[in-house]
Amino acid sequence: MNPRNANPSLRDRMSAAGGNRLKLGLFGANCSSGRAVTKVPERWSGTWPDNLRLARMADAAGIDFMLPIGRWKGYGGETDYQGATLETITWATALLAATRRITCFGTVHAPLFHPIIAAKEMVTADHIGEGRFGLNIVVGWNEDEFEMFGVAQREHAARYDYAQEWIEAIKLIWSQREDFDFDGRYIRLKGVRAKPKPYGGSRPIIMNAGASPTGQAFAVKNCDAFFMQASRVSVAETAERVARVKELARQQGREISVYTVGVITCRPTMREAEDYHRHCVVDEADWSAVDRLLAMRNVTPATVPPEEFARQRSQFAHGNSGLPIIGDPDHVARELIALSEAGLTGIAVSLVNYADELPYLCDEVLPRLVRAGLRQPG
Repeated sequence: MNPRNANPSLRDRMSAAGGNRLKLGLFGANCSSGRAVTKVPERWSGTWPDNLRLARMADAAGIDFMLPIGRWKGYGGETDYQGATLETITWATALLAATRRITCFGTVHAPLFHPIIAAKEMVTADHIGEGRFGLNIVVGWNEDEFEMFGVAQREHAARYDYAQEWIEAIKLIWSQREDFDFDGRYIRLKGVRAKPKPYGGSRPIIMNAGASPTGQAFAVKNCDAFFMQASRVSVAETAERVARVKELARQQGREISVYTVGVITCRPTMREAEDYHRHCVVDEADWSAVDRLLAMRNVTPATVPPEEFARQRSQFAHGNSGLPIIGDPDHVARELIALSEAGLTGIAVSLVNYADELPYLCDEVLPRLVRAGLRQPG
């Protein structure tokens, strides 16, 4: 997308940063420790100066997007994993003002944000970024975070019923030229008037990562992009998952982009990458924080067999369940190429220290993706 285009269409927005076939983003940089549940001293700080430095670096390198985590309360442990976080709409707004090409998302818990306020905040960000703001809508699951707000969690299906009204209200606020009322089961608005509208006459990209069938159906109906877990078993299984989501969208007369999340450890040799990965997420893992993460999902030694508990424990330590991609630049590039061939539009990645590790990734892996025809030269 050309940020100077006065009328970016939704397709322009979806082809952020030049229409790369495989889009690459950075996931979780607004949180202390990022997504690596580790005690290593070089773990990500999550501070504003480091986020600003990272965003400018990513923008210059042609990285497509930055996707934050909507976190309100840390997970404890020795590091207080993700205990210090930057709120995502204001974070995105500031980063959009400091960059030229990159798309920045806000991750918004629908039950916690009144739709009129959220719509206005996001339009403000969108104008500042000249069409580069995106919405990652979250229905919510962290019970203790909701308790902190005094908001009760609804039953699973009802959460998506509420989110359906919320996103319909948001879209009306963004599009309706005349005053309107909204009379839903959960949301009732009267005489709504909202100016300006989103930048350039279209609207922000909307994404969601609902894992359940209900969540997936919500995403297919309402969103432009869907985040799913890539298979750890085979690329073929990932391709099947992608194809199912796209077919569900086609059945509704829609097209949807499919993304996944990953954790990259890239070093000059396989041995160096594997050694550093083991050092961070085995030797120096913050296991007490990992165990809390799992307990919130009802995964404990009392609820699952020992082998399954150990497996999930190791997965969450390395990057809160993202797909691990560990190796030298050739190996990392091959893995990313395979994900593209499986039908994925892009991948949001995390690194132990984003700003320290991104330059090597851009210098060594991105040129390989350019040669493979998946990305434009930076």
